[in-house]
Amino acid sequence: MAVNPKPGSTPARPPMTDRTFAEDTVPSAPGGETHQMAGKGHETLTTAQGVAVADDQNSLKVGPRGPVTLEDFALREKIFHFDHERIPERVVHARGYGARGYFENYEPLKDLTAADPFSEKGLKTPVFVRFSTVAGNKGSADVARDVRGFAVKFYTRAGNWDLVGNNIPVFFIQDAVKFPDLIHAAKPEPDRAFPQAQTAHDNFWDFMSLMPEATHMALWIMSDRAIPRSFRFMEGFGVHTFRLVNAAGESTLVKFHWKPKQGLQSVVWNEAVKLNGADPDFHRRDLWAAIEQGDYPEWELGLQTFTDADADRWIEEYGFDVLDATKIVPEELVPVQRVGKLVLNERVDNFFAETEQVAFCTQNVVPGIDFTNDPLLQGRNFSYLDTQTKRLGGPNFTHIPVNAPKCPFHNFQQDGHMAMHNPVGRVNYEPNSWGPDHNPKENPKEGYQSVPVKESGAKVRVRSETFADHYSQARQFYISQTPEEQTHIADAFTFELSKVETPTIRKRMVSHLMNVDETLAKTVAKQLRLEEMPAPADAARPTRMDLKPSDALSILKNGPNSFKGRKVGALVTDGVDADLLAGLMKACKAEGAMLDLIAPHIGGVTDSAGKHHDADEKIDGGPSVLYDAVALLPSMDGAVELKTMPPARDFVADAFAHKKFIAYTKAAVPLLGKAGVVPDDLDAGCIEMKAAGDADAFVKQCRALRFWDRKA
Repeated sequence: MAVNPKPGSTPARPPMTDRTFAEDTVPSAPGGETHQMAGKGHETLTTAQGVAVADDQNSLKVGPRGPVTLEDFALREKIFHFDHERIPERVVHARGYGARGYFENYEPLKDLTAADPFSEKGLKTPVFVRFSTVAGNKGSADVARDVRGFAVKFYTRAGNWDLVGNNIPVFFIQDAVKFPDLIHAAKPEPDRAFPQAQTAHDNFWDFMSLMPEATHMALWIMSDRAIPRSFRFMEGFGVHTFRLVNAAGESTLVKFHWKPKQGLQSVVWNEAVKLNGADPDFHRRDLWAAIEQGDYPEWELGLQTFTDADADRWIEEYGFDVLDATKIVPEELVPVQRVGKLVLNERVDNFFAETEQVAFCTQNVVPGIDFTNDPLLQGRNFSYLDTQTKRLGGPNFTHIPVNAPKCPFHNFQQDGHMAMHNPVGRVNYEPNSWGPDHNPKENPKEGYQSVPVKESGAKVRVRSETFADHYSQARQFYISQTPEEQTHIADAFTFELSKVETPTIRKRMVSHLMNVDETLAKTVAKQLRLEEMPAPADAARPTRMDLKPSDALSILKNGPNSFKGRKVGALVTDGVDADLLAGLMKACKAEGAMLDLIAPHIGGVTDSAGKHHDADEKIDGGPSVLYDAVALLPSMDGAVELKTMPPARDFVADAFAHKKFIAYTKAAVPLLGKAGVVPDDLDAGCIEMKAAGDADAFVKQCRALRFWDRKA
């Protein structure tokens, strides 16, 4: 008999026998969170083969903290299908930008690891780095509120090592089995295909509000970490806990950090929105221009190293498990040891050949680096090979130059789509009895060896009890921020949740914030005009109030000590004071900062000494959001002209509203007034330039990046 499928179902599949479970919700883990189960009104969740799924929250592990088993067919199928949802664009991290460079090691780390990049003082290992956003497609804008990928491919003498991380040290979920659900929820809603590169919609916050483990990450993505000023001014993290292994086989647990030598910097939300309109390629252009000008971005690689005994002790003392990707190891607990520097000094020759085709896999490690039982990391190791095989057309993506090792490599892998090299001669198997020519053999001495960690336990789908504290580190992150940053977090939650159409989702999310910080929750609730405050969400573990603030978690507490690498936008007209302009140019050059001239006409201006200056931008193409600080240097007559131009008024009004440092001349005062900045508003962040020497004081003040004391 023909079956009429329901919308969204698979027509070829016959109806299932009705399966009924207890009712509605049951706890799936010691963490106490609840998930909807099949019952009245619900169909049974199954695999593609029709097998009922008993637990869709946890992968199959050897004991609660043990490794994920290879036999977990439900995990394999779910991630396999997810990995193959898009061609040829990446499912996640589709919009990216890359550059080449090197990693230079400071001192040998042979007591910690046998990994080649750390073997010699001054050793330079070639690298390829790709930065990216997670949720948007290839055509989305750069400055979306999103996590940024920070992936580094080391071309070591012992093979390729991929350190595939983010600019945020924690993640949304604890188990890889939930990754497809996370990304499905974050992506444009499938019936309407919007919003693009945004999480301000019902699906995302519905998922987040039903996953208490995501609360810590929610605080990070609602902070300014999710809207960085550029790739150059953000941190990177390996996210997971790995192992370093020395030549004696002794292992040490480690977390990886990338610390920008340029300092940290982000934008404010109103600025981000306008940046995406003014220049959707803002981050790409910034990285390209910095390398072109020889201002090479640099990061230092930092290690947090600790023992298994340390990790076990911290579970009891501080309530976090290093195998839980939703947690950090505070830098006050384990200081970051800086062991080398990453320098990006080469742009790619062809975007598609390198940035688009580069294939990162977390499983790519070299001797001296090993994995832990972090279930999210284990799932990523399982997943990435599928992803790259599908996206790049077959198993031979390592033949593409950007993915190929730079050290000698030999194996018997052959044929397949787009094979660029095959075994030579008659030998294509191992073992064999033929001679040494083109006949590689295994090498127990130099070959990769996994740490022989003993594992035991029942095969179970459970979440470890040690993963159950979902709110304490979220609170620690929040109280570590400056008041200005806390305001931005509250405003970000308000904005995102205001786009959610379902009131119960907003209320549910605020209930989680009640477990983080009551003032934050009440601020968001008031700004959303909730009719009543929700009770705190049920928590598997009470929020710890003894975790102290960590300065390392704040952007504003880790800003630069110079204005180097930043950019000043100078609004100029014909008759601009030649001495003032020359003084500003000199001060910016001495600081290592860039200066753009924005004029009424792209043809440029003639200064008071009769010298012509080309314009970098026409006023309606060079809004102040593109710059870290601005200077208003019109002549008297030029100011009269600018007052009539809406883009000029917006230039001034936005710079003031975004709390940027503003240099101005007496001639610019009427323009300031026309933009709504009256004399009483001129605060210490507004510096009048009367002589060329005043430019030095202006640029020196700009080192603080923003004048946060400016009244709203």
